[in-house]
Amino acid sequence: MDVTRPRFSSGKSGAFLFLIPLLAACGGPSGSMRKEVNGLIAARDYAGAQSRTEKAKEGSYGKKNMVLYYLDLGAIQHDAGKFKESDESLDKAERRMEELYTKSVSKAAGTLILNDTTTEYAGERFERALVNVYRALNYALLGNRESALVEVRKISRLLQEYADVYGAKKTAYKDDAFAQFLTSLLYEDDGRPDDARISREKSRKAYELYASAYGTPTPRLEPVGEKGGGELVFLHYNGVAPRKISKTFSVAWRDAAIAVNATKDDEAQSGQAVNAINAGLLGHSITVSYPDYTQDPYQIAGSLVEAAGVKAQSELAEDVSAIARKDLEEAQALVKTRAIARATIKYVVAKAAADAVAKKYGKNSWQHLLAQAGGAATSAATEFADTRAWATLPAQFRVARLRLPAGKHEVTVTYTGPSGATLSTQTFKDVVIVKGRRTYLHDRTAL
Repeated sequence: MDVTRPRFSSGKSGAFLFLIPLLAACGGPSGSMRKEVNGLIAARDYAGAQSRTEKAKEGSYGKKNMVLYYLDLGAIQHDAGKFKESDESLDKAERRMEELYTKSVSKAAGTLILNDTTTEYAGERFERALVNVYRALNYALLGNRESALVEVRKISRLLQEYADVYGAKKTAYKDDAFAQFLTSLLYEDDGRPDDARISREKSRKAYELYASAYGTPTPRLEPVGEKGGGELVFLHYNGVAPRKISKTFSVAWRDAAIAVNATKDDEAQSGQAVNAINAGLLGHSITVSYPDYTQDPYQIAGSLVEAAGVKAQSELAEDVSAIARKDLEEAQALVKTRAIARATIKYVVAKAAADAVAKKYGKNSWQHLLAQAGGAATSAATEFADTRAWATLPAQFRVARLRLPAGKHEVTVTYTGPSGATLSTQTFKDVVIVKGRRTYLHDRTAL
């Protein structure tokens, strides 16, 4: 069978060189910056964490990562109790996320040939849901019930969309149990028992799926204490979100051909790469980068809430770390296939450009050797994993509910390690409980 070798201009290899700084800038904040910001959050230095994030807006984040910037900033502001500012940041993130999700499923030009980070970050499915969870909590903590219900309705619509699209698919994240639980509480607060009952039932079913998909126990999330008076809902945001890191693996050229063939993003380029492989342009293997999660350790494992002689242990309501890791695991086959295809095509482009130089100046001439080295370096430099993720999320959301007498209370929270030993305590003074109403209180630990 006759196979036509692809024709590439030698200028393409040189053009790639100018893209390396651009691609590096598209990758979002570095791992060291994420650790630095999480360290400030762990020290409860929210002003420092906000300042560090804001300084990186035009640099580490850049235009391709404005969604990520406002997600990170909004969560920090929420932790700091700046609920209005947090809502403004998350509103900007949500609006842009919606714009990106309503675009065509075909990514921007260059996604396959260059790197996933050349596209604008739009957020993961669970991140989209948590945006509205944070916004609903912002309003609940401000005592703005009407605006909280607006966010609740958006949560309900989004989760129904997930149920419609992913219900029959073999994917773990089809609903958000914590979001449904919060929705049921806020509907109850507004005197809408039927809507609250529906959301509570959806939450129960979602928690059953969580148990099988993520290995997390189904929580009861029932209030502790005698009936009457009001209720305190304590929300404990614990730990730090898992970080995405870049890993590499080598792929034999036959597997590369299969991966390129399976990638439909750019059929013309894929066809050229397969032809090149069949013509023997490639060597024995290529090295490919792909994203993976790593969970930075945190010491606090639970919390005990006490007020007016009533005690309640917090329960795990959302394992963000498990959801994120499982979500990426399910997408990994496609992620790796695309990465192999990109690396293969870039290798083909660099090899063809070097061959063109060799034909003009002679094999092993200094011009040919320089083109070979430059092409290899450029291919390697432009092949790195997309490690962007909402870094200021906690690893988990925990909930404790207490029935308390009406009036002002001092609320003490004891944070414990895996063995149950006390690691730290936090006291909240003058927490107002209103008869027949709920009061929401939150705290963040990242130690």
